[in-house]
Amino acid sequence: MTNLGRLLPAKLGEVRHPRLLLVSVPAVCLLAACGASARTQQGESGAAAHAVRHCRPGTKPVGSSRVAVAAVVVNHARAYRRPGRRPFARFGRVNVNRFPTTFQVLAAVRRRDCSASWYRVQLPIRPNGVTGFIRARTVEVARVRTRILVDLSARRLTLFRRGKPVLRTTVAVGSRATPTPTGRYYVNQRLIPADPSGPYGPAALGVSAFSNVLTGWTQGGPIGIHGTNEPWSIGRAVSNGCIRLRNPVLKRLFSEARAGTPVIIRR
Repeated sequence: MTNLGRLLPAKLGEVRHPRLLLVSVPAVCLLAACGASARTQQGESGAAAHAVRHCRPGTKPVGSSRVAVAAVVVNHARAYRRPGRRPFARFGRVNVNRFPTTFQVLAAVRRRDCSASWYRVQLPIRPNGVTGFIRARTVEVARVRTRILVDLSARRLTLFRRGKPVLRTTVAVGSRATPTPTGRYYVNQRLIPADPSGPYGPAALGVSAFSNVLTGWTQGGPIGIHGTNEPWSIGRAVSNGCIRLRNPVLKRLFSEARAGTPVIIRR
């Protein structure tokens, strides 16, 4: 994605975005093995019993192969190497492309009452795959039930919903000189090009990865999944690192893949 100045954030009414179109759930429900020690207490009158949830404090993984968790910044957020230390990155409510700032949640630091005080998240900055801790109160969290797998050798993209493949398609990938970076990332923005007949096609999914080669490009050389005005390139290793789809297929993917969708790119 070389000229992001020509891309516009998708209208919020059209975006399948965690804050807008996913039902937010209490942090306790996102934690692995939470609520294992729930107990009931009876009031002095004995007329009613109240469920009280207790958890062992600590850091617990979040999400699974079927369901991921996204976090959307409410106003601003800071990322820390460790909870309470000096922050190393700061984020506003929207990113440079005016899309709501989104993280992928990897783990939660929970209190004894099972509520989250911090989240460990993947960040959409260099180096690829960098993580940090953010305060739970600075974000809203929601489930994401889609996942994208890109196989560079096979030049194939597969979209999963609830763990089951629902779309498979051939794609163009990075050339030998400008390869697509491998790793585990996520969709951090959804963009609509000003010109749907241009090099990005009708839409683009921004991925939280950057080219390992084109470090001097606009916005640091971010990687995206987008359409194309060169359909002959599909199935070839010819791009600058982005993943290209045929435009009709891209439209379907764009309608399904929400912000926060995990993106696994493998060789």
